[in-house]
Amino acid sequence: MLSFLNTEIAFKGRSYRELNRSFWLFKMMGYPWLVKYGKGLLRFAFKIHLPIKGIIKNTLYKQFCGGENIKECQHVINEMFGNYHVGTILDYSDEGQANDASFECCKNEVLKTIALAKGNRKIPFTVFKITGLARFELLVKVQEQKELSAEEQEEFNKVKERIDELCRTAFENDVRIFMDAEETWIQNVIDDIAEAMIKKYNKQKAIVFTTIQLYRNDRINYLKEQLLDARNEGYSFGVKLVRGAYMEKERKRAEVNTYPSPINKTKEETDRIYNKAITICIENIDSVNVCLGTHNETSCLHMVHLMEQKGIKNNDKRIYFAQLYGMSNHISYNLSAEGYNVAKYVPYGEVEKLVPYLIRRAKENTSIAGQTGREVRLILAERRRRSSVKK
Repeated sequence: MLSFLNTEIAFKGRSYRELNRSFWLFKMMGYPWLVKYGKGLLRFAFKIHLPIKGIIKNTLYKQFCGGENIKECQHVINEMFGNYHVGTILDYSDEGQANDASFECCKNEVLKTIALAKGNRKIPFTVFKITGLARFELLVKVQEQKELSAEEQEEFNKVKERIDELCRTAFENDVRIFMDAEETWIQNVIDDIAEAMIKKYNKQKAIVFTTIQLYRNDRINYLKEQLLDARNEGYSFGVKLVRGAYMEKERKRAEVNTYPSPINKTKEETDRIYNKAITICIENIDSVNVCLGTHNETSCLHMVHLMEQKGIKNNDKRIYFAQLYGMSNHISYNLSAEGYNVAKYVPYGEVEKLVPYLIRRAKENTSIAGQTGREVRLILAERRRRSSVKK
């Protein structure tokens, strides 16, 4: 029987030393002031070339990242699949320079992950962000429907070519690929491109997946529209459901620019809408493949219960659960132990270049209600369990 309180399964592959490292990391992230000032000190230390790379790599980086390159990630891939039958979603998270060389580098890294995922049960999905392939300012201008110069139009054409190359390669290698969601003021552009790629490459089965952020108050209608279109046009809709990652930024921009906030007013409203989206997907399961990108236990259980009610097998390939590496192992590994399809997002890239990602993870664990406390309580529970077994 599924229980997210089973710490024996959640921490099966972790030594006492690794548990203690995680305990102190999450404990420190429970202090907002430490995260606030720590991020500035971290950036400053790298800027003046202090020898802190080893310390970061063996603490915060090791908790949330797989390695500096794909080869270094291999042990994480093998460990998660070998110990827990949990897949890996390799996420190249280098937030590099906004130039063609950087965009081509990002594209080539994603192509490498597709090549590794081909026929590989350990890697059920690949992923990319459009801002890893395009200038943010260009996407804003396109969304605002401003006239592009000849150079900008050529630049945007290159962006679409990069995206098509990734989706085409995924299609040719039978590898599913996520297109991540971003800020609302560029999301319409992302939606347009994602819809075109889905219609082009999902005629036989779901290969390309868009991402819907349910903290937005207009996304349920968008989901319904896409599912209706998929049924009418005879393609398979692929979607990853998430709550959203830019809430504070979205609300602040709306306030500054005096337009209604696109974000739900309360967390409870977002939770309700997220679970409604799950229900809609299950009601339309013949037209959709869905991945729940969530650390919310209630939402995961909602999906589990709906699957039971509909007689959908635990390992149905159309349904996946996903969490970030280094977080919510009690959800990921207990779901997998009951036969559900689970994968972890595993970011990789050079330590210095992943500092922005690590800072976001630290801030996220500080701001999400109960996140750090939950992780700490689970580790303490596992310590007690192991101590009682020894007696």
